[in-house]
Amino acid sequence: MNAKPLCAITGSNGYVGGCLKQHFIARGWDVLELTRQPKPGTRAVTFHLGGDISAAALAGVTALVHCAYDFKPLKWAELQAVNVAGTEKLFQAARAAGVRRIICISTISAYEGCRSLYGRAKLEIEQSAQKHDALVIRPGLVYGSGPGGMFGKLAAQIQKSNIIPMIGDGSQIQYLVHEAELGAFAEKYAAETLTPEPRLITAANDQPWPFKKLLQQIARGLGRNPKFIPLPWRLVWAGLKGAETAGLRLNFRSDSLVSLMYQNPAPDFSPNAAAGLVCRPFEMDKLRL
Repeated sequence: MNAKPLCAITGSNGYVGGCLKQHFIARGWDVLELTRQPKPGTRAVTFHLGGDISAAALAGVTALVHCAYDFKPLKWAELQAVNVAGTEKLFQAARAAGVRRIICISTISAYEGCRSLYGRAKLEIEQSAQKHDALVIRPGLVYGSGPGGMFGKLAAQIQKSNIIPMIGDGSQIQYLVHEAELGAFAEKYAAETLTPEPRLITAANDQPWPFKKLLQQIARGLGRNPKFIPLPWRLVWAGLKGAETAGLRLNFRSDSLVSLMYQNPAPDFSPNAAAGLVCRPFEMDKLRL
């Protein structure tokens, strides 16, 4: 009886990493979690971005899916040392261990000319990934029936409140991808059943959703009719930045707001069909939250 293929995943405690972990398991893979705090009795290796990892820790791994990103650093030099250099160490260890397929989960916020530090760091991480012949996936806003991630937070806020603060005028464009399509695409690449070219894919349906319209659609799907109150985004940014300067750790960072306000104006979806990636249109009514 053949042993199951083994996939190593970083960031499996996060929403996207957790979705990918469950998808790989459902497809018959064993999963090796690379995590800061391995749980007793699980198949896991202690790992944190920026730290060293040996090739021996990845022995027997068929595929690596890198989802982890450390949001704690706020300054560019530290972001590079932890996230960019830390990712390079991970990829070097994977190649030394003979890992056949590497998948780097990036973000649709990464593009030439992006303004956020997060997007800039992901761009440098993508360069490292491409040097190691990895597949780079830039997901849009990931959603599904689970409550996690940014989509889950938006739905939870709409569910519990009749008044929803909305940053800016709500014209910011979002592109969405269902967790099932993201998982299926990553697993097929890991299993070597597809080899997309180029190896940089923006994973989302190409329908643009203005932020306010998306919020209204979520509200209708939940049977809610909240009032949306626009807030000047630069004022919100200044408040977040001041709190960070004072040493406060917030759930939403000033740099994340920059990413929201300055999205990629022209993401390229043209390679997707030939690469084997088809993303369903967003339909809130078909979700069960």
